[in-house]
Amino acid sequence: MLLNKESDVVKSETENIKNLIYTIRGKQVMLDSDVAMLYHYKTKYINLAVRRNKERFPENFCFQLTENETENLRLQIATSSLEKEKYGGRRTLPYVFTEQGIAMLSGLLRNQVAIQVSISIMNAFVEMRKFIGRNGQVFERLTNVEYKILEQNKMLTEHEKKFEKVFDELQKNEKIEFKQSIFFDGQIYDAYSLIIDIIKKAKQKVLIIDNYIDDSILKMLSKKNKNVEVVILTSQNSNLNKLDINKFNKQYPTLKVAMTNKFHDRFIVIDNKELYHIGASLKDLGKKCFAISKIEDDEYIEKIINYS
Repeated sequence: MLLNKESDVVKSETENIKNLIYTIRGKQVMLDSDVAMLYHYKTKYINLAVRRNKERFPENFCFQLTENETENLRLQIATSSLEKEKYGGRRTLPYVFTEQGIAMLSGLLRNQVAIQVSISIMNAFVEMRKFIGRNGQVFERLTNVEYKILEQNKMLTEHEKKFEKVFDELQKNEKIEFKQSIFFDGQIYDAYSLIIDIIKKAKQKVLIIDNYIDDSILKMLSKKNKNVEVVILTSQNSNLNKLDINKFNKQYPTLKVAMTNKFHDRFIVIDNKELYHIGASLKDLGKKCFAISKIEDDEYIEKIINYS
């Protein structure tokens, strides 16, 4: 049934998988053929597993596209596996899987490939939700325009290029625009992703104030922009040692760590212009309910910088 040995499987990057997620009937879904490709199965075996376990795949997990939905999707993504299978003699309309459906499917397949790929797919769905949430109004306007064009003319080549250019620019220039966010127990990935997004905004300097830093902060700081200086103010209770710092600086300069007992709460300052208050230590993100807030008062930003 498997087309490749598990040892030959190359892990799919989240960014590549995001390009295989579409919005149909108001849900984020993936085509059965794309899911099969990622899991290294044939499409017919994927759909056979679904048919044999119908009770596990209600409509909000998996559903079959109509002819109009299939045609509209084909016109938008001419390079997708949907287009390729047109010449392969596919006789049935494709099925699509929601995030819950893919999670259920990975449990049925039960192999190492499914475990690895499912993690990447789940991460891609999370990233797409964040992206759509931040650009919801733009997407709504573009969708309305797109439907009008579909009704008037099926020849969308030039329009597709324009939409792709807009989407690419949205992804390139995506910015964090929020005042505060609350994370609950278990939202570890979402919390770490937001902290990394904040760190990546820095062009010159990142100041981190946290009394209980450990080496997990180094993984987040490895995502910073090149040549951005990082200063960490922490207490004697910190588990970050000199060896960790020296190794990090050889690859991602420059990191400086200083000891202080002036602070109780956690803060991140970006380029001496943006101030974030963190309700939990960075090493404990997502373990308990906490909040991240952006403080926009310039007076407090200046005071924190001077006090540190």
